[in-house]
Amino acid sequence: MFVGYARVSDKAQCLDRQIDAITVFGIDERNIYKEKITGTKKERPELRRMIEELKPHDTVIVAELTRLSRSTKDLFEIVEQIQTKGADIKSLRESWLDTTTPQGKLMFTIFAGLSQFERDLISERTKEGLAAAKARGRNGGRPSKRNEKGVTVELLYNEGMKIADIVRQTGLSRSTVNRIIQDKKR
Repeated sequence: MFVGYARVSDKAQCLDRQIDAITVFGIDERNIYKEKITGTKKERPELRRMIEELKPHDTVIVAELTRLSRSTKDLFEIVEQIQTKGADIKSLRESWLDTTTPQGKLMFTIFAGLSQFERDLISERTKEGLAAAKARGRNGGRPSKRNEKGVTVELLYNEGMKIADIVRQTGLSRSTVNRIIQDKKR
């Protein structure tokens, strides 16, 4: 079965152009999942519902990739979720994304490989940069709140203050306060 997915970034925008393209392809409008939410949000309820309801051999049709995701990483994650369900995906605008054909699968695999290669290069450069900084005596990252407020948490706890009150007073999360207390007991 064919299902469609259409999304616009905000409630003032109109889905008609995408819906028209998807219905011209032959999909009944009742089988199109529609969403008015920014693509930068990880949680898109209709996209999640569509993926959950996919059956093996279904094909998801999108008017264009920008409606499905905002980043390459996000796109690959979504396509992987669709393929895990045994379904395929086809973009009407980007003909290279059509996992229903051997050529489309090859193109997607090549793009996925290039994307993974880029992620690996970024990771490698980051590790090299951290090692160079460490060799010069600099440690990266955000300063630990546990070190910063650990003494305060310890004092308040030793005075008999309840953990909930310590959380309110320090602004730390309950789990951070508990970790500080457990570290001090060791």
